[in-house]
Amino acid sequence: MRRLFRALSFCVCVLGLAGHAQARTTEDEQFWINLTAMGPVSGKLVYFAEIQPRAGDGISRLDQLLLRGAAGWKLSPGLTVYQGYAHVVLPVDGGRDVNEERSFQQISWVMGKPWGGELSSRTRLEQRWRSDGDDLGWRLREMLRYEKPLKPGSNAVNALVYGEGFVALNSTDWGAKGGFDQLRSFIGAELGLGGASTAEIGYLNQYINRRGGNDRVNHVASVTLFFRH
Repeated sequence: MRRLFRALSFCVCVLGLAGHAQARTTEDEQFWINLTAMGPVSGKLVYFAEIQPRAGDGISRLDQLLLRGAAGWKLSPGLTVYQGYAHVVLPVDGGRDVNEERSFQQISWVMGKPWGGELSSRTRLEQRWRSDGDDLGWRLREMLRYEKPLKPGSNAVNALVYGEGFVALNSTDWGAKGGFDQLRSFIGAELGLGGASTAEIGYLNQYINRRGGNDRVNHVASVTLFFRH
């Protein structure tokens, strides 16, 4: 567990140093909240639905609103495949909002329970198109997540770390750049809310590789509520 925390802290420090080393890198303080409902529908059929408002520019305005849902099929207790759709609104000051649509396929896999915790993976392939362009963009996302109870035998409070890498598989006329797209690194805690519902609270570092070298680092206070039934 200590090794995981050290590795994530090292990554966050490297990203911070990279931001200072590059004059064109910009930084921002943001607040993201994610409200997710999820559970079984019938038999092996499951679902999830998300609402994610994200405030940026020093937490002074709505930077992005994401609505996402998916239907899934449990292949085993630890492996589920999904087909989903997302609608993303990108507000533009003094102009018309930019809308992004995404179709995606996802594999969620509980890989095992090493060191007394749980290691899981989420692989997502997205097809993206936007109102300010004509091209279809393809993007691959891979998340590795580890959580461990702070008190043995209790899931009331879990230490939580995860990292998610994004790779654009092609370039588009609306700004996507083929290759490495972004990296998200999170450190925080998972809190039990009663039943199977949980809250995840912590710090998220988002490094975005932008076209033209104007990279961005967002320092995010992140709150996620999972309502499971």
